Amino acid sequence: MRPHRSALFLLLAVTAVDSLIIVSTPLLLMKIIDDGILRDDMAVVTAIALVVAGLAVVDALAQLGQSYISGRIGQGVSHDLRVETFKHVQRQPMAFFTRTQIGLLASRLNGDVMLAQQALSTLLTSATSALTVVLVLAEMFYLSWLISLIAVGMLPLFVIPGIYVGRRLQRYSREQMQANGELGGIISERFNAGGAMLAKLYGRPREEADAFETRARTVREVGVVWTVYSRLSFIFMALLASLTTALVYGVGGGLVLNDVFQIGTLVALAALLGRLYGPITQLSAMQSNALTAMVSFDRLFEILDLKPLIEESPDAVALPAPDGGPAPEIEFEGVSFRYPRAGDVSLVSLESSALSPAEREKETAEVLHDLSFRAPAGKLTALVGPSGGGKTTTTHLVSRLYDPTSGTVRIDGHDLRDVTLDSLRDVVGVVSQDAHFYHDTIRANLLYARPEATERELLDACRSARIGDLVASLPSGLDTVVGDRGYRLSGGEKQRLALARLLLKAPSVVVLDEATAHLDSESEAAIQRALTIALRNRTSLVIAHRLSTIREADQILVIDGGRVRESGTHEELLAEGGLYAELYHTQFNRPGTNGTGPDGGGHAHEALVPTPVPGDGDLAARQPVVGGSLALGGTVPPGAGGDLVVRRQSEEH
Repeated sequence: MRPHRSALFLLLAVTAVDSLIIVSTPLLLMKIIDDGILRDDMAVVTAIALVVAGLAVVDALAQLGQSYISGRIGQGVSHDLRVETFKHVQRQPMAFFTRTQIGLLASRLNGDVMLAQQALSTLLTSATSALTVVLVLAEMFYLSWLISLIAVGMLPLFVIPGIYVGRRLQRYSREQMQANGELGGIISERFNAGGAMLAKLYGRPREEADAFETRARTVREVGVVWTVYSRLSFIFMALLASLTTALVYGVGGGLVLNDVFQIGTLVALAALLGRLYGPITQLSAMQSNALTAMVSFDRLFEILDLKPLIEESPDAVALPAPDGGPAPEIEFEGVSFRYPRAGDVSLVSLESSALSPAEREKETAEVLHDLSFRAPAGKLTALVGPSGGGKTTTTHLVSRLYDPTSGTVRIDGHDLRDVTLDSLRDVVGVVSQDAHFYHDTIRANLLYARPEATERELLDACRSARIGDLVASLPSGLDTVVGDRGYRLSGGEKQRLALARLLLKAPSVVVLDEATAHLDSESEAAIQRALTIALRNRTSLVIAHRLSTIREADQILVIDGGRVRESGTHEELLAEGGLYAELYHTQFNRPGTNGTGPDGGGHAHEALVPTPVPGDGDLAARQPVVGGSLALGGTVPPGAGGDLVVRRQSEEH
């Protein structure tokens, strides 16, 4: 609230004006009855009526101002909180996102912030009612201490229901927010492109619908109870206000008949009573509003209190920018690493299937053990080895997605824990096996790497990544939308576009994690030519199982069990006859693999490959087959329209 102090003072001033009008109007009504109507003085009636009308206009404007200012404060606080939470989530390690159900997280940033803002605005309005209550009570005691004591004596009956209802509302508000978040999680998982595809291929629609209906029923039941309790307080207070008003009229009427005061005073007291119980009702609901707001704030603060594992040092220095100078060297010195415990990186309330408290605090197994090596500057270092050996984890440490448990990772002699994160992102470029794209245009996804890039630079990057022809063949070109996670692109197209994004960034350190895994032989050959140019004079760390990539490496590191078992060139490691030679002979030297035998001779094999079509791209020719036939490994009669043919083709590798 601190940044909104000036608005709070302005709200207090407007509230004071509104409160003065509220307490002055009943006095004017008293005067119009006692001094005007009872004395048959039309001039007094007319004058006071005009004053009352003018005050009503000012009061309406004051209430409008109150609503605007309190809304600005509430929206301002929710804006600040939403942005701060978004920034904080961005700083969380990758382990946070691998454990968190995204729908639950989105619910915090959207639904919880909105509920907090609504409750806060109501809370501000209720708080301003306190001034009105004080002024109204002062005026009532001035007019009649007896009637005022009756009214004050009824106040505890207004407070007690608010306390009870507030506690119940807090409980059901938390349940409602969690249930809505879980429902949103199901929607986000089932309706993204990958989830929809999985459901269509393996899912059971009826069971899926039943499970969703069960969650939706929980939301409904909790919502009904919440609605009842939220209305119960107001209903009970309205009943009490009506009973108190009847009591005041009964006692006050007797005082008028006994000439204790005039009828105008009774009307004024009744009007003041109406002005009293409205704010009192708001004040009594203040606790429930505060508790509801605290539930939302608590769920957001729960995220803000989660300390990021990757922090930038206060005296961090910038790595030299990739300005065409010599590439830096990568060094691992005695690096050991274990993935963080679940309790250190995630929240139970953000996980659909959370571990037990004991399991969340249990140490994970060590993945890397005293790992030491150097990736020479400007050279290609290939990482090979059995699956699960620690290759991908090693590359994650280079881009500082994680910090080592012990030991040091250096680039250009700088410990990565001592450099700024922005400069590290500028120096290191990564293409993963499963390249991700936002539901936006090709242009926007490329500009994500370098926002200031020109049209010519975008097209040059696409041509270098061998995807330029596809982009040119699309009706919208660079402005073609790639779909959720790039799902409108084929696997090969996504990888080539990811490489174009990397080329556009032009980093001095390149990390490729099976970047050519989804490419067909022709595309891979084209990408290898592009990579030969792209990786020139850059320090490259490449995870690859393709022999074409490994043979060109200046250094090969065999990673197994979190350690470097062997290192050297392709020929040196084959001559040693160790683990690399064993992997090579079992994986690269068998029929149907993209490899070359030990004698260097080519190996011909048959493979199912798509017949080349104009535009060779999933987006370029993704139309349903209307009529005709679909043939695998065969032909169709000449002239038949609408045929998709996949034929056998022998390729020399």
